[in-house]
Amino acid sequence: MPFRIGYVKYLNTLPLVEGLEALADVELVAAVPAKLGPMLASGELDVALASVIDAARATQPLTLIPSGMIGCDGPTLTVRLFSAVPFDQITQVHADTESHTSVALLSILMARRYNTRPRLVDFDARAQMPHEPAANQAISALDWPQAMLLIGDKVATDPPPDSRYPHQLDLGAAWHDWTGLPFVYATWMCRAADSSSDRIAAIADLLDRQRCRNLMRLDWIIDRFAAQRGWQTELARTYVGSLLRYDVGPREREALERFFAESAELGLAPRQSPQWLNAVHAAHISQAAARC
Repeated sequence: MPFRIGYVKYLNTLPLVEGLEALADVELVAAVPAKLGPMLASGELDVALASVIDAARATQPLTLIPSGMIGCDGPTLTVRLFSAVPFDQITQVHADTESHTSVALLSILMARRYNTRPRLVDFDARAQMPHEPAANQAISALDWPQAMLLIGDKVATDPPPDSRYPHQLDLGAAWHDWTGLPFVYATWMCRAADSSSDRIAAIADLLDRQRCRNLMRLDWIIDRFAAQRGWQTELARTYVGSLLRYDVGPREREALERFFAESAELGLAPRQSPQWLNAVHAAHISQAAARC
C-alpha cells in the first residue's frame, strides 16, 4: 500500500514535496491546509502537512513529525491582513477559510497587540474576492470587506488593491516583533495511534531526506515552477529561499509551545502542548537536518 501523503499545492510546499510524486510507493494528495488535519484524523492519509492548530483541536490525537515545516522568522509574505481602517478600529474580518492556524494567529495578534476581538467571517477568497472593474466603471466600497485575512500564493500573485486597503499587516512579522520567536504554520503530522509504527518511521525518514535534497536545489525548483504558479521568479526566490523556514529546531518548538498556550488562553483551542514523534526518531531527524 503506498504512503498516502497530504500536502498543499502552494509554491511554499515545493521544498518539502518536489520529487515525491516520482516515487512508486508514494501517493500525494493535495488539499487546502484546513482540510488536511481532518483528512488525517479520519484515516484518509498516513501523514499530512497540516495546520498546527489542528493538532491542538483534533478529537483524534495527532503527533507532529519534525521532518519539515512551513514557517518563518520574521515576514511571511503570504499571510497578510488587509484593512481599510487602522488595526485597532477593525470590527470585522473576512478570514480566508484555507488555513485554521492563520485565523487563530490573527485572533491572538488582534487581542494582544491591538486590544480588539473583531468578528470573524468565513471567506472563500478564491470565489468571493471582489475585483476592480474595467476603467470608467464605478465600484462601491461596500463591495469590499472592511478587512480581509488572506493566505497562500494569491497574496503575492493576485492581492487586493492597496488603494482599498492602506493598512496591511504581515502576520509572521507581527508575531516575531511581539514574541521574538519564529512562527510555524504547518508541520508534518500523523495520528498518535500510528506514531510508533515502522510505516510512519519510514515515511518520516523519506520526508526528511527529500527536504534535505530539495533545500540544496532551491534555485532549480524556483526556476522550474515559479512562473507556472504565477510568481515573478525573483520574488519567489526571496520568498522560498530567504523568508521561509523548513527545519524544525529548538526555537520552532518553543514558538509552537507559545502559540498553543496563547490559543488556549483566548479559548481558541484546548490547553495542551505539541506532541512530537518519539525522541529516538526525532533525534535522528534533527541530526540529519543539521547536515542539510
